[in-house]
Amino acid sequence: MSPGQCKLRAVAGAFAIGMMETKPLSRIVLGLTGGIAAYKSAELTRLFVKAGVTVDVCMTAAACRFIAPLTLQALSGRPVVTDLWATGADNGMGHIDLSRGADAIVVAPASADFLAKIANGHADDLLTTLTLARDCALFVAPAMNRQMWANAANQRNVARLVADGVIVLGPGSGDQACGETGDGRMLEPEEIFAAMYAWAQPKLLAGKRVLLTAGPTFEPIDPVRGITNTSSGKMGFALAQAAAEAGAAVTLVSGPTSLPTPAGVTRIDVTTAADMATAVDANLHGIDAFIAVAAVADYTPSTPAGTKIKKKGAPLTITLRPTVDILATVAAHRIADSRLRLFALHAAAGRRGPAAAGVEDPVPGPALQRDGWVGRLYQRLFQGRSAARGVAGKDEPGHAPGRRPAACGRASGARPEGGRARRKRLGE
Repeated sequence: MSPGQCKLRAVAGAFAIGMMETKPLSRIVLGLTGGIAAYKSAELTRLFVKAGVTVDVCMTAAACRFIAPLTLQALSGRPVVTDLWATGADNGMGHIDLSRGADAIVVAPASADFLAKIANGHADDLLTTLTLARDCALFVAPAMNRQMWANAANQRNVARLVADGVIVLGPGSGDQACGETGDGRMLEPEEIFAAMYAWAQPKLLAGKRVLLTAGPTFEPIDPVRGITNTSSGKMGFALAQAAAEAGAAVTLVSGPTSLPTPAGVTRIDVTTAADMATAVDANLHGIDAFIAVAAVADYTPSTPAGTKIKKKGAPLTITLRPTVDILATVAAHRIADSRLRLFALHAAAGRRGPAAAGVEDPVPGPALQRDGWVGRLYQRLFQGRSAARGVAGKDEPGHAPGRRPAACGRASGARPEGGRARRKRLGE
């Protein structure tokens, strides 16, 4: 998925499931309308079931022409309903009972015809009836031809649905089954799954502004060579996603990486340590928390060559100079802005990253939510559950094992706080 292809409308999520005693989604109703994208709903069902969510599937007659109800029944482990006049419910109200007790209804794919019906209050089949007789959130994931999506009538229907509180996921953009290219693709199952889980979380960081660094840096030796490291950037991107979906305004300064930008995150791409330091300094104003996850090079060539250095028989000597200490720079800024909290992730001596802090290895995406370590990180940053002096993080090669940056948790050179003063400042 290209970063610009996913448009999540009216979705302001939050992640930190690790801070919750129960999972936010326990049961959903998945609706399918007619469209070639119906095959994606099988994978969406599997994702929810794997996450422990009960999935009740409702299909229109047109949806049954694209995918068999038996497929969804096998994946969900529950009967699939298709008939408005079925009498399975004890009270004969099966057309509305299915929505009772559901945390949300998601219709994926949602055709133009279906959007028009619910935008105007029509209820001529089981699925449209369920969407009217509900007291839970309604998500729709449009799937249609690019011209159908852009049609003025369809856009009016979508605007009315958004005004009515319906959450519209997508659509995406790209190749379509008709052979054309443009907006109208149904979002991928992983995107819909992540968006719904994000929506269900408490907005723990609403009103907060978070600045993160992630990924490696690349220090050029000549136009084709450079000094870098093996940092993937996954941990920083996962934290940026978690903070954004917890309601924070997130700015992510990223070194060279091919990872997609998390939804709702402002991304600034940089190459060298100096570039990263400049970008961080330019975005510090008004920040509530700075999380340093990037594996920043400690040294850079003093004078990069203007042309490719050719191989010779003699040894090659490259003079290096220290790079900018980003944490020290931010710590100096923190003296003037006492509300700014600093947090550095690094490796502990002899142990592999998160294990040294007693937390699990980070896994980007929805699985991250349920592992608990994100919640504990939020507690450290914003709820005063520790001295805010940092914990061991992912084994990023840019941080020396066993060494905590002096700038983390207090300004470099500042007098250490006593326990009582620290607890008072953190509100413990």
